[in-house]
Amino acid sequence: MPKPPLISASDELERSSVVANNSMNRQRGLTGVNSYARELGFDPLTRLAGRPAPSWLDLCSGEGRALREAAGALSSDAVLTAVDLVGPLVPGTPTPPVLEEIIASISSWAPSRTYDLITCVHGLHYIGDQLGLVCRAASWLTPDGLFIAHFDPDSIRWADGSPAGRAALSTLRAAGFRYSSRHHRLTLDGARDIRLPFHYAGADPSAGPNYTGQPAVGSHYSQASSGVPLTETRVG
Repeated sequence: MPKPPLISASDELERSSVVANNSMNRQRGLTGVNSYARELGFDPLTRLAGRPAPSWLDLCSGEGRALREAAGALSSDAVLTAVDLVGPLVPGTPTPPVLEEIIASISSWAPSRTYDLITCVHGLHYIGDQLGLVCRAASWLTPDGLFIAHFDPDSIRWADGSPAGRAALSTLRAAGFRYSSRHHRLTLDGARDIRLPFHYAGADPSAGPNYTGQPAVGSHYSQASSGVPLTETRVG
């Protein structure tokens, strides 16, 4: 039986059962067993320590517990931004003054400032245009900022369904990204304008489980002319 056509509209993808019901990052705290420190391989507070007005953007932040904990440990001039499709599920709990919690689609949202640290803990698994998002995030960094996200190259496919992960990694590395296959972490140091020769073709929410064992989204691309910026890919 042939697979259903790819989904190109972000709002339709976000209504799919895989994206709407995902719970990968909802209750993860800052440190400990189920924590950002463990998933990222470093303590975000250590990364931000000593910076004037430290700033942290967390994409696909779930309940925002990690940033809430960080808010209590950072100076009053810190800027913390948590963005999630569903948002925090802690009604009645005051939001720390240094924290902004935003309920929005990551596919279309963009910040009005830059950040020292941008994280996306297991969030890319549920994004249609993964490559487009990481390239947009690169421009949201401060000059010495760090972007880090969990990334599964096996989820990157050509429009016909054949694997495109190797090609994607090659171009990402050439653009300055680093990738740890052992930890599935994609990282970038410092802001830059990144252009990749890929054009987003649509998403497949029926791609099945990825390395986490949870159902995830497959991101499909066609080859574009060299120099076509993914940030100009139309979404929704």
